[in-house]
Amino acid sequence: MKVAKFLVIVLAALLAVAGGTARSASREIYPDPSQAQADVAVALKTAAATHRRVLLDFGGNWCPDCQALDIYFHDARNLSLLDANFVLVHVNIGRMDRNLDIAKRYGVPLNKGVPALAVLSGTGRLLYSQKGGEFEAMRQMQSTTVTGFLVQWKPVKPAHSGPCSAVMVNC
Repeated sequence: MKVAKFLVIVLAALLAVAGGTARSASREIYPDPSQAQADVAVALKTAAATHRRVLLDFGGNWCPDCQALDIYFHDARNLSLLDANFVLVHVNIGRMDRNLDIAKRYGVPLNKGVPALAVLSGTGRLLYSQKGGEFEAMRQMQSTTVTGFLVQWKPVKPAHSGPCSAVMVNC
């Protein structure tokens, strides 16, 4: 009887995981590929005005590792870090045949796998791009991997001593 109960619990857990995976795979994260150029332009303006960086996420809705990355972006440990420091742009690469020019411009070799990320300054200067498919196996990684990435690439806030003044802009 204990074995049967154990098997029922294991089966229920497997179904819950499978159901969660199926739901996440059907999420529409990446907008129509034709939006990418405009989305990047808007993100650069927003990032410059808010002293944040632009985080380009190259991938597709068909990609389970891209889905996992988006779940980790919105994990409680990462969402506030993401929102405070980055303007996130999902760049839809279609079936590896769309927005290749944007990936090339920012040094992201899509043939190494997706999701692939690039970090830009508010002025559009490339600060970092994943060149070796670092997140292509995101389903086997933990949310803390994304946390580490966000912490590493968040903008450094200028240090100042003392209270804010009319002269200090970044208080």
